[in-house]
Amino acid sequence: MKRRNFIQKTALTGGAISLGGNFAYSNLNNSALKPHKFNLKYAPHLGMFKELAGEDPIDQINFMADQGFTAFEDNGMMKRDVALQTKMGETLAKRGMTMGVFVIDKGGNMKNTLAAGKQEYIDIFLDGCKRAVETAKRVNAKWMTVVPGGFERKLPIGVQDGNVIEALKRGAEILEPHGLTMVLEPLSDSPDLYLQNSDQTYMICKGVDSPACKILFDIYHMQKTEGHLIHNMDLTWDEIAYIQIGDNPGRKEPTTGEINYKNVFKWIHEKGFKGVLGMEHGNSKDGKAGEQAVIDAYIQEDSFL
Repeated sequence: MKRRNFIQKTALTGGAISLGGNFAYSNLNNSALKPHKFNLKYAPHLGMFKELAGEDPIDQINFMADQGFTAFEDNGMMKRDVALQTKMGETLAKRGMTMGVFVIDKGGNMKNTLAAGKQEYIDIFLDGCKRAVETAKRVNAKWMTVVPGGFERKLPIGVQDGNVIEALKRGAEILEPHGLTMVLEPLSDSPDLYLQNSDQTYMICKGVDSPACKILFDIYHMQKTEGHLIHNMDLTWDEIAYIQIGDNPGRKEPTTGEINYKNVFKWIHEKGFKGVLGMEHGNSKDGKAGEQAVIDAYIQEDSFL
């Protein structure tokens, strides 16, 4: 495995694309230092390489592209200034990068639960879907994360399932005409979250029955809640539209925990997956060395061919 010379790659220039920062990361590739060619579309997020690339969001996206990453995700995109959204979208297009997920704003993972069937919660969710359409246009996004909320403990689980399906059908009616897809993310964060397992999410997607409603399979979360990653991905594969990454324990980059990511990536590649794999994890080490360790880990685990 060839280690990158990140000192050379992080030369700064005032003439690079920027929102006005004093120091900008150069987006001019050194011909002697070609970007690594990854087999899959791994998507870093803002802050992951801020020590190497600087604080400016545009500089960070350019740095990601210069390392060979061909996708990008940003959970908080809907909350960013419209001008910044537009500039980020333009930069991604210029660098040939695919925009990954952002989160549909419905008030937080546990709030306004769709399982309750309450009209006020549904209206908040649908308003988020409508606003997400406009954000998606600015950044050329296709996928948006949805977490239905918590359990409504007073209701039977079948009724909760029905309530969630009906609400998501309404959301799909907004997104589908624009070619957009909400991806439902089962999580391991709390036993009070309604959506926790891949088979449950598969059932919900089948109930909604729309190309605008699919599964976000977060490998970190699913390792915690159910394990058998390849087996369960295979069972639910026809509904999986997006994948996220994080090792367990710790939710850091691959190679820092128990998951055999090289084998998992190889299996995903052999399935012909052309979508995005979001790097939704932290860095195991601080500073520039820690950021370089993330890049090196992906180069290592992506070398499955």
